[in-house]
Amino acid sequence: MPPGRKEPISILDSPEAAGAHSLFGLNLQQLTDLLAQFGTPAYRARQLSEALYRQWDEDLAEISTLPKNLREAMVEHGYKVGLPRIVESFVSIDGTERYLIAGNDGQTVETVWMPDGDGGEAGDGTEAGTDLRRATICVSSQIGCAVNCQFCLTAKLGIIRNLTAGEIAGQVVSVLKRHKVEIGKNRINLVFMGMGEPFLNYDEFMAAVRLLVREVGIPESRMTVSTSGIMPGILRFAQEAIRPKLAISLNAPNDKARTEIMPITKKWDIGHLIQAVRQVPLRPKEKVTFEYVLLGGLNDRERDADEVGQVLRRANLPLKVNLIVWNPGPGMPYSMSDPHTVHMFQYRIKFNNIPAYVRRPRGRDIFAACGQLKRTTENLVQLG
Repeated sequence: MPPGRKEPISILDSPEAAGAHSLFGLNLQQLTDLLAQFGTPAYRARQLSEALYRQWDEDLAEISTLPKNLREAMVEHGYKVGLPRIVESFVSIDGTERYLIAGNDGQTVETVWMPDGDGGEAGDGTEAGTDLRRATICVSSQIGCAVNCQFCLTAKLGIIRNLTAGEIAGQVVSVLKRHKVEIGKNRINLVFMGMGEPFLNYDEFMAAVRLLVREVGIPESRMTVSTSGIMPGILRFAQEAIRPKLAISLNAPNDKARTEIMPITKKWDIGHLIQAVRQVPLRPKEKVTFEYVLLGGLNDRERDADEVGQVLRRANLPLKVNLIVWNPGPGMPYSMSDPHTVHMFQYRIKFNNIPAYVRRPRGRDIFAACGQLKRTTENLVQLG
């Protein structure tokens, strides 16, 4: 609180009291409003934003562009940078790294660094050249998840809480800083496909996207968000001026099969889901991605592929299919499709004139692959 005030600064009021004094997560206008209450000119907010989102300073004392007396006053009244911290890190034999990142209340969430990506962007209409780094960061939007997809380890946690915009964007910045990434020089892709359902934490997720685009400087065309099919969220998403690309977790050829593995289908079936997706205005060459997790003997038969192809042809959308071989986890009653089955499934999708790609599994040995994120720490190789 600035001198003379007896109540907290209003723009920082939030249900997450533990994060009420964190600066990381505030946009430029919010920083401007905050510093105005300290009696400083507006240009100081831009300096603070640069320090938070471009220089990635972790302590107010490091921000030398701000006057010392201002920094001291902010610290005195309880303000801190509040950039989320990497508290545990694990490395895979394929170079993938999985991080447990602490939020404002000390609860950890998972984030994954894939130094060469996983091929998920193939065919989406926005591929860049091969002369830049192709690293991908998989970002979480919630601790746990409420959607209860039966094949996903994260679902076993249930929902613990939503992440704030600062905690979502902070995962990205913490990993970028760790790997000394230069924005604008190194190519970085973001996939919001980690823990949680982004569209069940819509406002904070989109606030994080805007921070990453406007303040950090990552183009929205380098971002993809995956949803299990939250129809109200998709319809809101269609109205956004700044938005990532859209991916839909389909995972079954029809409503009956999908309901068994994704109970949310009872609320929004495939037909209504596709109708909602058609409301999203696509950029030139952009395609909607339909993700399909292959479960051995359950949804990976050739007739399943043909039915998927027919459903998506009728959608009349610029689209593609990403096939994901199910990644195993303890206590999960599913099996992996064998390579021949995967190849034939992809062939049948393509036979229906639908582009289909197989995403490479990354970090299976450290529980970093799609559907494996559950804050697992046992029997893994820890990084320094």
